[in-house]
Amino acid sequence: MAQIENPVIRFTEEDARGLHHPYDDAFIVSIRVGDYNTHRVLVDNGSSVDILYYPTFQQMRIEREWLVPTNAPLVRFRGMKVYPIGTVTLPMTIGGYPQQITKDITFLVFDFSSTYNALVGRLTLNSWKAVTSTYHLMIKLPTEYGSREVRGDQVVAHRPLRKAMSNLEAAGQKALLAIELSKFDVQYHLHIAIKGQVITDFIVEFTNTEGQGAKEHPQ
Repeated sequence: MAQIENPVIRFTEEDARGLHHPYDDAFIVSIRVGDYNTHRVLVDNGSSVDILYYPTFQQMRIEREWLVPTNAPLVRFRGMKVYPIGTVTLPMTIGGYPQQITKDITFLVFDFSSTYNALVGRLTLNSWKAVTSTYHLMIKLPTEYGSREVRGDQVVAHRPLRKAMSNLEAAGQKALLAIELSKFDVQYHLHIAIKGQVITDFIVEFTNTEGQGAKEHPQ
């Protein structure tokens, strides 16, 4: 394949074909982190950091000694502070050969369960020179061999809220969830994703689901 300098990146209505409209889905993709194809990765333009959750870290069979201690907290919704157990730097690849980019990314590692395996923030997106479109649920980025697109998974994006509302076993947690969601008049419908940053933050804090971990796919 011939190399292409400064490929043009643009979105058209054709890029949105196949999506179920209307929607307000989280932007979830699969990206290769280290030696693993990692599913359920949340793309968040509003985040200044990249996050890897410890259950995913463990499934990747990375030694805990790889963690570099850090005291920097992450300030979340309502000013709540959560502290990572450390940072880890891993190679991350987006796209597929030859239209791919690989960079070393430093993740904050948090020791609690999440509906996602990892989160990619704007610092990494900018380092890729990536352009995201939530309308098209797509990332486009320039590579040496032209523009590469990475599509969000709309089916996977529907699962977190449904699993959170069905898998909370403790009655106290169910009550807390009901109280929190009642403030926003949230209803869940199977084919319509109703989400927002408030709901995402709450689910991350209170959900202990059977997360779909990073899967190894030898290449």
